[in-house]
Amino acid sequence: MEEQLEQLAQLADDRALLGRTSTAERVADILRSRIAEGYFPPGTRLSEDSIGGALGVSRNTLREAFRLLTHERLLVHEMNRGVFVRVLSVEDVEDIYRTRDLVERAVVRGLGEPPYGLDLLAGAVAEGRRAVREGDWKGLGTANIHFHRELVALRGSERTDELMRGVFAELRLAFHVVDDPKALHEPYLARNQTILEALRAGDRQDAEEQLAVYLADSLERVVEVYRRRVGEDI
Repeated sequence: MEEQLEQLAQLADDRALLGRTSTAERVADILRSRIAEGYFPPGTRLSEDSIGGALGVSRNTLREAFRLLTHERLLVHEMNRGVFVRVLSVEDVEDIYRTRDLVERAVVRGLGEPPYGLDLLAGAVAEGRRAVREGDWKGLGTANIHFHRELVALRGSERTDELMRGVFAELRLAFHVVDDPKALHEPYLARNQTILEALRAGDRQDAEEQLAVYLADSLERVVEVYRRRVGEDI
């Protein structure tokens, strides 16, 4: 209960983001970001009254936001029970990584001639280092997601960014079932740095090759843990 109250207090801080022209899309953006940052674990029931009150939006607006996120496979509506954060299957996890492999590698391959604008990518690496110093392994997972989000943003495509925002939010749902987040996330901080260095050197091919191995290794690790913790029958 205390954790839920803290989550709602943090959500209330997002109320200012809605501005005067609150829309279901903006509410969905906020909730999607919160899911991606790990504030709402899989299986969490989302209370219309609590969330609507925290954000100061109408029930109809919130329901439309829920509908949008259900369409994105982040939420599920269970008859007579309510709306819940979705629990992924192993097949979902594998499909997420297939999408990441297709999109992220294509972004790196199509970057064009250097130099590239890498400040935000470097900032995500620095964010990961801070999380390690503080022993914040959930925060490190968030920093890793931020790294890949900024990698995709190098393409300069709003459509690609929008697609991958949902994919990365789904990825966070998979991370929630991992019982040792340090073991999962810590090795990839150094890999983020080496990809960044390859891009700084203008070596797209090296960066793409590193990224391919990175994603394959991460998929293998996440699926291994997922099968053990969740099983095939979810």
